[in-house]
Amino acid sequence: MVSTFRESQATQPSPVRSQIQALQPTLVEWRRWLHQRPELGFQEHLTSEFVARKLQEWGIEHQTGVAQTGIVATIKGAKPGPILAIRADMDALPILEENQVPYRSLHDGKMHACGHDGHTAIALGTAYYLAHHRDDFAGTVKLLFQPAEEGPGGAKPMIEAGVLENPTVDAIVGLHLWNNLPIGTVGVRSGPLMAATECFRCQIHGKGGHGAMPHQTIDSILVASQVVQALQTIVARNVNPVDAAVVTVGTLHAGTALNVIADSASMSGTVRYFNPELGEHIPQRIQDIIAGVCQGHGATYDLDYWRLYPPVINDPAIADLVRSVATNVIETPAGVVPECQTMGGEDMSFFLQEVPGCYFFLGTANLSQNLAYPHHHPRFDFDESALQTGVEIFVRFVEKYCA
Repeated sequence: MVSTFRESQATQPSPVRSQIQALQPTLVEWRRWLHQRPELGFQEHLTSEFVARKLQEWGIEHQTGVAQTGIVATIKGAKPGPILAIRADMDALPILEENQVPYRSLHDGKMHACGHDGHTAIALGTAYYLAHHRDDFAGTVKLLFQPAEEGPGGAKPMIEAGVLENPTVDAIVGLHLWNNLPIGTVGVRSGPLMAATECFRCQIHGKGGHGAMPHQTIDSILVASQVVQALQTIVARNVNPVDAAVVTVGTLHAGTALNVIADSASMSGTVRYFNPELGEHIPQRIQDIIAGVCQGHGATYDLDYWRLYPPVINDPAIADLVRSVATNVIETPAGVVPECQTMGGEDMSFFLQEVPGCYFFLGTANLSQNLAYPHHHPRFDFDESALQTGVEIFVRFVEKYCA
């Protein structure tokens, strides 16, 4: 893939500058090294050591051990100016990789199935370029190598550790390699991009008994099934139709034998929405519905509801700046895609609650190379030619924002 890419660059002009094109084979090398050594959240020791070693080689000031395994690198421009943060997550997933490639995971049961190895490589490439071109920008760039995005969440601990202070960050940007978009595209959107991620578990308590004598029981399975159906009315009838939301029951477990009415039933699910105003309304409706159905049948319940990440909401001004940069870098007909929302969640949202910023998608799917499996799939992989594009977009954004 690398040789084909380099040949095409020799015959076609590219908006990616020659110095970053020259980094492409090294970006691939870094990404594949990281891909072979996936580590779960707050366990990214090899990854952090790799990143720190590179930063040390390039003479870039950095702090390790932030929020356990995070790293903050600081690169100062030629003169004073704004403080910009660039965020890259580093963790992998507990998935057994099925790809038969030379850079396949060496850690059984762990896999970079969401592109975070690419995020880290792009951030390293950006750090390398900026450190060697400090005269091209003013102010300071802080690169945040974040642990544990996949869970339990590393953004909030990094914020609590002070990564947005000393000096105080004025804006933040980040990207996600995205197999839901083809290679040669960028997804940029003002306002809500990704959904809030919230979860619930519910235990329905009935009264068990013989399957042939239902009048002596309170059927927890019947109650649970009615709860599942009733929960679907929240989005259909309690949420404004112009707002998008999801209430999904993903598990339902009950019973031990075909002729026994189950004493209890358990379910769990997830809630997603873009509008922060729904953050109180939906959980309350879930509580009300479960309570009402249980009361109607004489059952009781225990409900546990917790919030993981708020919605990712981009600042319009920063998103416009990212869009203008991406428009100059992306030359394919599809170009910059504005309607790229997803109900997936991301803890980049915590950073965006603190400072204005923009999170955007960099298209990486390539059907012709069988690189289009969805994120979190055991055969997930992406078109690595996107790596240099990611560096170019970040560098151009720095040059424009920190002019």
